[in-house]
Amino acid sequence: MAVISVRHLTRYRYARPVAFGEHRMMFRPRESHDQRVLSFKVAVTPRPTRVRDVEDVFGNSVGIATFGARASQLTFESRVRLEHTPVGAFEDLAGDAQMYGGTLPFAYSPEDMPDLLRSMERHYPDPKGVLERWARRFVRRVGPSSLQGLLTEMTQRIHSDFTYQSRPHGAAQAPNQTLASRSGSCRDFAILMIEAARSLGLAARFVSGYVFNPRRTAGIVGGGHTHAWARIYLPACGWVEFDPTNGIVGAGHLVRVAIARDPRQAVPLHGTWEGFASDFLGMDVEVEVLSDDRGPARLLRLADSASAA
Repeated sequence: MAVISVRHLTRYRYARPVAFGEHRMMFRPRESHDQRVLSFKVAVTPRPTRVRDVEDVFGNSVGIATFGARASQLTFESRVRLEHTPVGAFEDLAGDAQMYGGTLPFAYSPEDMPDLLRSMERHYPDPKGVLERWARRFVRRVGPSSLQGLLTEMTQRIHSDFTYQSRPHGAAQAPNQTLASRSGSCRDFAILMIEAARSLGLAARFVSGYVFNPRRTAGIVGGGHTHAWARIYLPACGWVEFDPTNGIVGAGHLVRVAIARDPRQAVPLHGTWEGFASDFLGMDVEVEVLSDDRGPARLLRLADSASAA
């Protein structure tokens, strides 16, 4: 078990005082068997007239802030401590490939299908079948294909064959674009894997959160801002985390904050303001992640983006 501390600061800067509309915050990590929130607080400046907490359709915690005062800066600073106790995605299972979540050809049970269908739907056009052909490269030509092996290989191949490029702003690019350029941000790689899994008939979702590096393992990227990865439903295992940016299977380096079918449903912070376009000067984001496993030397302090890169 590790105790993880996360500080996440976002600051908007304006040339003169402007008015602020409603802002929605997704900062509080999701609680589950492998992560438990010990403390959580958000400081907002200027002070909102009201803050209320709701759960969205996916069960994510969303803070909604409304404002009355004008200001030339708007700052959100969240601080969280949580227990992180992940286990290997497949280490509690034994036996043949079927025990590891199934093999292709594959079908979910009739009881699960109604709840999984929306997560199985493709979100991006693939008129020439380019993405589906790429996904089927990981399927054995003869005999059944273990989903564990297939998805693990897909995760590691994206990590090894594609070039990571941090892109702090903007929407995720289409998976066919990622395939063509062989490069992208963590959210681009997550979408590529999600759509590839869906093309094989699997239920997949987008996850936004934080990545930490407790042992300073070489090659782990995505710190300094929110991170993105995929989770795929395998009946014997439940929802399993796959981080193609780092080639990681399981939640060992990952702190989940928001889960959704589409990245637009898991934006850490968004809202509105009133003023001239020229009034906006910029935005600063700082994310600090600290694990207690080896003390303060493991503080990761970076600053560069506002959303999952």
